[in-house]
Amino acid sequence: MIDLRSDTVTKPTPAMRRAMAEAEVGDEVYREDPTVRRLEEEAAALLGREAALFCPTGVMCNQIWLRLLAAPGTEVVIEGGSHLVNYEAGAGALLAGVQFRTLPSADPARQGILGTEQVQAALRPDVFPLTPTSLVWIENTHNRGGGTCYTLEEVRALRRMTADAGVRLYMDAARIFNAATATGSAAHAYAAEVDGLMFCLSKGLGAPVGSLMVGDRDRMEAALVWRQRYGGAMRQAGVIAAAGLVALRDGIDRLAEDHAHAQLLAHAAAEVHPGGIDPTRVQTNIVSIEDVNAPAVIAALRERGVLAGPMDPRTVRLVTHRDVSRAEVAQAADALRAALVAG
Repeated sequence: MIDLRSDTVTKPTPAMRRAMAEAEVGDEVYREDPTVRRLEEEAAALLGREAALFCPTGVMCNQIWLRLLAAPGTEVVIEGGSHLVNYEAGAGALLAGVQFRTLPSADPARQGILGTEQVQAALRPDVFPLTPTSLVWIENTHNRGGGTCYTLEEVRALRRMTADAGVRLYMDAARIFNAATATGSAAHAYAAEVDGLMFCLSKGLGAPVGSLMVGDRDRMEAALVWRQRYGGAMRQAGVIAAAGLVALRDGIDRLAEDHAHAQLLAHAAAEVHPGGIDPTRVQTNIVSIEDVNAPAVIAALRERGVLAGPMDPRTVRLVTHRDVSRAEVAQAADALRAALVAG
Protein backbone atom coordinates (compact mmCIF):
# COMPACT_ATOMS: atom_id res chain seq x y z
CA MET A 1 0.00 0.00 0.00
CA ILE A 2 1.09 3.57 -0.72
CA ASP A 3 0.51 5.22 2.64
CA LEU A 4 -0.41 8.91 2.34
CA ARG A 5 -2.39 9.20 5.57
CA SER A 6 0.31 11.30 7.23
CA ASP A 7 4.01 12.12 7.19
CA THR A 8 4.18 10.43 10.60
CA VAL A 9 4.09 6.94 9.03
CA THR A 10 7.72 6.95 7.84
CA LYS A 11 10.02 4.15 8.99
CA PRO A 12 13.56 4.76 10.30
CA THR A 13 16.17 4.86 7.54
CA PRO A 14 19.19 2.51 7.61
CA ALA A 15 21.29 5.49 8.75
CA MET A 16 18.87 6.10 11.62
CA ARG A 17 18.91 2.45 12.66
CA ARG A 18 22.71 2.40 12.69
CA ALA A 19 22.81 5.61 14.72
CA MET A 20 20.31 4.20 17.19
CA ALA A 21 22.26 0.95 17.58
CA GLU A 22 25.53 2.80 18.14
CA ALA A 23 24.23 5.70 20.23
CA GLU A 24 26.21 6.85 23.21
CA VAL A 25 23.72 7.04 26.08
CA GLY A 26 23.32 8.06 29.71
CA ASP A 27 20.52 8.71 32.16
CA GLU A 28 18.50 11.60 30.72
CA VAL A 29 16.68 12.23 34.01
CA TYR A 30 20.10 13.15 35.40
CA ARG A 31 20.75 15.08 32.14
CA GLU A 32 23.67 12.73 31.45
CA ASP A 33 22.75 11.48 27.97
CA PRO A 34 25.32 12.94 25.54
CA THR A 35 23.29 12.16 22.42
CA VAL A 36 20.25 14.00 23.77
CA ARG A 37 22.53 16.93 24.64
CA ARG A 38 23.87 17.05 21.08
CA LEU A 39 20.36 16.94 19.63
CA GLU A 40 19.17 19.78 21.86
CA GLU A 41 22.25 21.89 21.15
CA GLU A 42 21.96 21.42 17.38
CA ALA A 43 18.24 22.20 17.41
CA ALA A 44 18.77 25.38 19.42
CA ALA A 45 21.64 26.50 17.18
CA LEU A 46 19.67 25.75 14.02
CA LEU A 47 16.81 27.95 15.22
CA GLY A 48 19.03 30.65 16.70
CA ARG A 49 17.74 30.29 20.25
CA GLU A 50 19.52 29.68 23.56
CA ALA A 51 18.30 26.20 24.39
CA ALA A 52 16.08 23.26 23.48
CA LEU A 53 14.44 20.38 25.34
CA PHE A 54 13.79 16.93 23.88
CA CYS A 55 10.29 15.54 24.56
CA PRO A 56 8.52 12.35 23.45
CA THR A 57 5.75 14.16 21.55
CA GLY A 58 4.70 17.46 20.05
CA VAL A 59 1.56 17.43 22.20
CA MET A 60 3.70 17.34 25.33
CA CYS A 61 5.79 20.23 24.00
CA ASN A 62 2.65 22.26 23.34
CA GLN A 63 1.18 21.53 26.73
CA ILE A 64 4.37 22.43 28.59
CA TRP A 65 4.63 25.67 26.62
CA LEU A 66 1.03 26.43 27.52
CA ARG A 67 1.91 26.12 31.22
CA LEU A 68 4.96 28.36 30.77
CA LEU A 69 3.39 31.13 28.70
CA ALA A 70 -0.30 31.31 29.72
CA ALA A 71 -1.38 31.78 33.33
CA PRO A 72 -4.29 29.64 34.58
CA GLY A 73 -7.56 31.52 34.35
CA THR A 74 -6.52 33.46 31.26
CA GLU A 75 -7.43 33.26 27.60
CA VAL A 76 -5.46 32.08 24.56
CA VAL A 77 -6.34 33.60 21.19
CA ILE A 78 -6.06 30.91 18.53
CA GLU A 79 -7.45 29.91 15.14
CA GLY A 80 -10.34 27.50 15.59
CA GLY A 81 -8.95 24.69 13.44
CA SER A 82 -5.64 24.53 15.28
CA HIS A 83 -4.11 21.31 16.55
CA LEU A 84 -4.22 22.55 20.17
CA VAL A 85 -7.99 23.01 19.96
CA ASN A 86 -8.87 19.88 18.00
CA TYR A 87 -6.33 17.12 18.62
CA GLU A 88 -4.97 17.39 22.16
CA ALA A 89 -7.90 15.84 24.04
CA GLY A 90 -8.87 18.96 25.95
CA ALA A 91 -5.50 19.05 27.71
CA GLY A 92 -5.27 22.84 27.61
CA ALA A 93 -8.30 23.19 29.87
CA LEU A 94 -7.46 20.15 32.01
CA LEU A 95 -3.75 20.72 32.57
CA ALA A 96 -3.14 24.42 32.01
CA GLY A 97 -6.45 25.85 33.22
CA VAL A 98 -6.87 28.19 30.26
CA GLN A 99 -9.69 28.84 27.85
CA PHE A 100 -9.49 29.44 24.11
CA ARG A 101 -10.87 32.38 22.17
CA THR A 102 -11.11 30.74 18.77
CA LEU A 103 -11.09 32.87 15.62
CA PRO A 104 -11.87 31.97 12.01
CA SER A 105 -9.23 32.21 9.32
CA ALA A 106 -8.71 35.80 8.23
CA ASP A 107 -8.86 34.82 4.54
CA PRO A 108 -10.95 31.85 3.32
CA ALA A 109 -8.30 31.24 0.67
CA ARG A 110 -5.66 30.73 3.39
CA GLN A 111 -7.23 28.46 5.93
CA GLY A 112 -5.65 28.51 9.38
CA ILE A 113 -3.93 31.88 9.06
CA LEU A 114 -4.86 34.74 11.40
CA GLY A 115 -4.53 38.44 10.59
CA THR A 116 -2.89 40.96 12.90
CA GLU A 117 -5.86 43.34 13.09
CA GLN A 118 -8.21 40.43 13.66
CA VAL A 119 -6.11 39.15 16.55
CA GLN A 120 -5.71 42.62 18.04
CA ALA A 121 -9.48 43.06 18.12
CA ALA A 122 -9.84 39.80 20.06
CA LEU A 123 -7.41 40.68 22.86
CA ARG A 124 -8.99 41.29 26.25
CA PRO A 125 -7.49 43.51 28.96
CA ASP A 126 -6.89 42.37 32.51
CA VAL A 127 -9.96 44.19 33.86
CA PHE A 128 -12.39 42.40 36.17
CA PRO A 129 -14.61 40.55 35.35
CA LEU A 130 -13.13 39.98 31.88
CA THR A 131 -10.94 36.97 31.19
CA PRO A 132 -7.62 38.54 30.18
CA THR A 133 -5.62 37.44 27.16
CA SER A 134 -2.21 36.05 28.07
CA LEU A 135 -1.12 34.38 24.82
CA VAL A 136 -1.60 34.40 21.06
CA TRP A 137 -1.03 30.97 19.51
CA ILE A 138 -0.27 30.36 15.82
CA GLU A 139 0.37 27.14 13.89
CA ASN A 140 2.93 27.07 11.08
CA THR A 141 2.35 25.12 8.88
CA HIS A 142 -1.34 24.73 9.65
CA ASN A 143 -2.46 21.11 9.58
CA ARG A 144 -6.23 21.46 9.13
CA GLY A 145 -5.62 24.46 6.89
CA GLY A 146 -3.98 22.14 4.36
CA GLY A 147 -0.37 22.92 5.18
CA THR A 148 -0.71 26.69 4.81
CA CYS A 149 2.15 28.94 5.95
CA TYR A 150 2.49 32.26 7.67
CA THR A 151 4.90 34.55 5.89
CA LEU A 152 7.76 35.89 7.97
CA GLU A 153 6.36 39.42 7.73
CA GLU A 154 2.98 38.23 9.04
CA VAL A 155 4.67 36.73 12.08
CA ARG A 156 6.71 39.89 12.58
CA ALA A 157 3.54 41.99 12.45
CA LEU A 158 1.93 39.76 15.08
CA ARG A 159 5.08 40.04 17.20
CA ARG A 160 5.00 43.83 17.10
CA MET A 161 1.32 43.95 17.99
CA THR A 162 1.50 41.41 20.83
CA ALA A 163 4.60 43.06 22.28
CA ASP A 164 2.82 46.40 22.36
CA ALA A 165 -0.15 44.75 24.07
CA GLY A 166 1.97 42.89 26.63
CA VAL A 167 0.83 39.50 25.33
CA ARG A 168 3.08 36.58 24.51
CA LEU A 169 3.28 34.92 21.08
CA TYR A 170 3.80 31.18 20.57
CA MET A 171 4.27 29.12 17.41
CA ASP A 172 3.21 25.48 17.13
CA ALA A 173 5.89 24.86 14.52
CA ALA A 174 5.53 21.11 14.12
CA ARG A 175 6.35 21.50 10.42
CA ILE A 176 8.41 24.72 10.59
CA PHE A 177 10.96 23.46 8.08
CA ASN A 178 8.18 22.85 5.56
CA ALA A 179 7.10 26.45 6.08
CA ALA A 180 10.65 27.71 5.68
CA THR A 181 11.10 25.66 2.51
CA ALA A 182 7.84 26.92 1.02
CA THR A 183 8.29 30.61 1.85
CA GLY A 184 12.03 30.89 1.39
CA SER A 185 12.42 32.40 4.87
CA ALA A 186 14.90 30.83 7.27
CA ALA A 187 13.48 28.81 10.15
CA HIS A 188 15.65 30.77 12.60
CA ALA A 189 14.08 34.01 11.35
CA TYR A 190 10.64 32.69 12.29
CA ALA A 191 11.96 31.46 15.64
CA ALA A 192 13.35 34.90 16.49
CA GLU A 193 9.86 36.43 16.48
CA VAL A 194 8.14 34.25 19.09
CA ASP A 195 8.42 33.65 22.82
CA GLY A 196 8.66 29.94 22.21
CA LEU A 197 8.05 27.20 19.68
CA MET A 198 8.27 23.47 19.19
CA PHE A 199 8.94 21.33 16.14
CA CYS A 200 8.49 17.63 15.40
CA LEU A 201 11.22 15.25 14.32
CA SER A 202 8.66 12.57 13.49
CA LYS A 203 6.75 14.28 10.67
CA GLY A 204 8.45 15.49 7.48
CA LEU A 205 11.93 15.00 8.92
CA GLY A 206 11.18 11.29 9.20
CA ALA A 207 12.45 10.30 12.66
CA PRO A 208 10.52 7.54 14.46
CA VAL A 209 9.74 9.60 17.58
CA GLY A 210 10.35 12.90 19.32
CA SER A 211 9.84 16.66 19.30
CA LEU A 212 11.80 19.62 20.61
CA MET A 213 10.86 22.72 22.58
CA VAL A 214 13.05 25.68 21.62
CA GLY A 215 13.39 29.03 23.38
CA ASP A 216 15.25 30.98 26.03
CA ARG A 217 17.42 29.09 28.50
CA ASP A 218 15.45 30.07 31.61
CA ARG A 219 12.22 28.82 30.07
CA MET A 220 13.86 25.53 29.06
CA GLU A 221 14.99 25.08 32.67
CA ALA A 222 11.40 25.59 33.80
CA ALA A 223 10.21 23.25 31.05
CA LEU A 224 12.44 20.51 32.42
CA VAL A 225 10.38 20.51 35.63
CA TRP A 226 7.09 20.36 33.71
CA ARG A 227 8.39 17.55 31.49
CA GLN A 228 9.02 15.56 34.69
CA ARG A 229 5.55 16.37 36.02
CA TYR A 230 3.91 15.29 32.77
CA GLY A 231 5.83 12.01 32.68
CA GLY A 232 8.07 12.88 29.75
CA ALA A 233 11.48 12.42 31.37
CA MET A 234 13.20 9.42 29.79
CA ARG A 235 16.26 7.39 30.77
CA GLN A 236 18.67 6.27 28.02
CA ALA A 237 16.87 8.45 25.50
CA GLY A 238 19.94 8.81 23.29
CA VAL A 239 18.75 5.71 21.46
CA ILE A 240 15.88 7.71 19.95
CA ALA A 241 17.67 11.07 19.97
CA ALA A 242 20.27 9.53 17.65
CA ALA A 243 17.61 9.02 14.99
CA GLY A 244 16.47 12.60 15.60
CA LEU A 245 19.98 13.87 14.89
CA VAL A 246 20.04 12.06 11.56
CA ALA A 247 16.60 13.48 10.74
CA LEU A 248 17.68 17.01 11.64
CA ARG A 249 20.87 16.78 9.59
CA ASP A 250 19.50 14.95 6.55
CA GLY A 251 15.76 15.62 6.47
CA ILE A 252 15.41 19.35 5.88
CA ASP A 253 17.00 19.72 2.46
CA ARG A 254 14.74 17.11 0.88
CA LEU A 255 11.39 18.62 1.96
CA ALA A 256 10.99 20.46 -1.36
CA GLU A 257 10.63 17.01 -2.96
CA ASP A 258 7.59 16.30 -0.79
CA HIS A 259 6.10 19.65 -1.79
CA ALA A 260 6.58 18.84 -5.48
CA HIS A 261 4.91 15.47 -4.95
CA ALA A 262 1.96 17.19 -3.26
CA GLN A 263 1.57 19.35 -6.35
CA LEU A 264 1.30 16.23 -8.52
CA LEU A 265 -1.55 14.96 -6.35
CA ALA A 266 -3.26 18.36 -6.22
CA HIS A 267 -3.22 18.75 -9.99
CA ALA A 268 -4.52 15.21 -10.46
CA ALA A 269 -7.43 15.94 -8.12
CA ALA A 270 -8.16 19.27 -9.79
CA GLU A 271 -8.39 17.58 -13.20
CA VAL A 272 -11.46 15.59 -12.19
CA HIS A 273 -12.77 17.58 -9.19
CA PRO A 274 -11.77 21.21 -9.75
CA GLY A 275 -14.22 22.56 -7.19
CA GLY A 276 -12.57 20.62 -4.39
CA ILE A 277 -9.01 21.88 -4.60
CA ASP A 278 -6.95 24.73 -6.01
CA PRO A 279 -3.36 23.54 -6.57
CA THR A 280 -2.05 27.09 -6.25
CA ARG A 281 -3.12 27.03 -2.59
CA VAL A 282 -1.18 23.83 -1.83
CA GLN A 283 1.99 25.24 -0.30
CA THR A 284 3.64 22.28 1.37
CA ASN A 285 3.13 18.51 1.68
CA ILE A 286 -0.55 18.40 2.69
CA VAL A 287 -3.28 17.98 0.07
CA SER A 288 -6.85 18.54 1.26
CA ILE A 289 -9.66 17.75 -1.18
CA GLU A 290 -13.00 19.22 -0.17
CA ASP A 291 -16.64 18.70 -1.14
CA VAL A 292 -16.36 14.93 -1.53
CA ASN A 293 -17.87 11.87 0.10
CA ALA A 294 -14.77 11.23 2.18
CA PRO A 295 -15.51 7.63 3.29
CA ALA A 296 -16.34 6.62 -0.28
CA VAL A 297 -13.24 8.24 -1.76
CA ILE A 298 -10.99 6.76 0.93
CA ALA A 299 -12.48 3.29 0.31
CA ALA A 300 -12.00 3.68 -3.46
CA LEU A 301 -8.38 4.71 -2.91
CA ARG A 302 -7.75 1.71 -0.67
CA GLU A 303 -9.09 -0.59 -3.37
CA ARG A 304 -6.46 0.94 -5.66
CA GLY A 305 -3.61 0.50 -3.20
CA VAL A 306 -3.51 3.97 -1.63
CA LEU A 307 -4.18 4.93 1.99
CA ALA A 308 -5.61 8.39 2.75
CA GLY A 309 -7.41 9.91 5.71
CA PRO A 310 -10.51 12.01 6.40
CA MET A 311 -10.34 15.50 7.88
CA ASP A 312 -14.14 15.50 8.12
CA PRO A 313 -16.96 13.70 6.27
CA ARG A 314 -16.50 15.99 3.24
CA THR A 315 -12.70 16.35 3.14
CA VAL A 316 -9.96 13.87 2.26
CA ARG A 317 -6.32 14.50 3.21
CA LEU A 318 -3.19 13.08 1.60
CA VAL A 319 0.28 13.86 2.94
CA THR A 320 3.49 13.26 1.02
CA HIS A 321 6.67 12.16 2.78
CA ARG A 322 10.10 10.60 2.42
CA ASP A 323 8.89 7.00 2.14
CA VAL A 324 6.81 7.60 -1.01
CA SER A 325 8.82 7.90 -4.22
CA ARG A 326 7.92 9.99 -7.25
CA ALA A 327 6.87 6.83 -9.11
CA GLU A 328 4.57 5.89 -6.23
CA VAL A 329 3.14 9.41 -6.13
CA ALA A 330 2.40 9.14 -9.86
CA GLN A 331 0.66 5.83 -9.19
CA ALA A 332 -1.28 7.43 -6.33
CA ALA A 333 -2.28 10.32 -8.60
CA ASP A 334 -3.81 7.88 -11.08
CA ALA A 335 -5.64 6.16 -8.25
CA LEU A 336 -6.86 9.51 -6.95
CA ARG A 337 -8.36 10.50 -10.29
CA ALA A 338 -10.23 7.21 -10.48
CA ALA A 339 -11.33 7.32 -6.84
CA LEU A 340 -12.72 10.85 -7.13
CA VAL A 341 -14.71 9.87 -10.20
CA ALA A 342 -15.96 6.71 -8.49
CA GLY A 343 -16.61 8.44 -5.15
